[in-house]
Amino acid sequence: MSYDSAMEALSNDALKLIKNNQVIGLGSGRAATVLVKSLGKLIKLKNYNIKGIPTSLQIKQVAEKAGIQLLESDQVNHIDIVFDGADQIDSQKFVIKGGGGALLRENILFSLAKKVVVMADKTKFVKNFTRSVPIEIHPLARSSVMYSIKKLGGESKIRFVDRGYPMFTENGNIILDCDFGTIKNPKELTQKIKQTTGVLESGIFLRKPDIIYKAKTNGKFEII
Repeated sequence: MSYDSAMEALSNDALKLIKNNQVIGLGSGRAATVLVKSLGKLIKLKNYNIKGIPTSLQIKQVAEKAGIQLLESDQVNHIDIVFDGADQIDSQKFVIKGGGGALLRENILFSLAKKVVVMADKTKFVKNFTRSVPIEIHPLARSSVMYSIKKLGGESKIRFVDRGYPMFTENGNIILDCDFGTIKNPKELTQKIKQTTGVLESGIFLRKPDIIYKAKTNGKFEII
């Protein structure tokens, strides 16, 4: 089932939040790609002075093609709005991210943002998290972190690329995908994960979105 028309419609609606001379965080993935393309058109139409901060090379290339001026997160002390997708959103409005491996950079942008806008199709919404939690770790801490995850009741595995090599993030780290079953207290779990030496970031983000767009079928969407 395709949500492309709804994603395009909600992206155009989300762009109403943008004002001239703002710094915009650009998340990674399908939803962010649609928005970034629309943002490029808006900037040209209204001649806005907008700076974008990409979370990955993937979205950086999309933004460059759209003609968006780019900065790095270490060049600013705040971001006006971050637009990003999510892998799952629970009933408490926590999100799991990291399916594309950009969770560390995405969470940095979340922490800098005055406003966080998350966009996802309706299949991503659940009562409690049920999917695996991506965790970005330093390669030297692989065994110790996997042992700690087991003590927390999870089963972890290293994420590999198609050809059988470990997937390295753009920060030079590796990703563990960790299955904790049904997660009823995501805040407590991610706090324990992040206390583990060698963990750089958990895919459960503690900063909740300020606005959530839910894409539905037939080009419709809901704002939460």
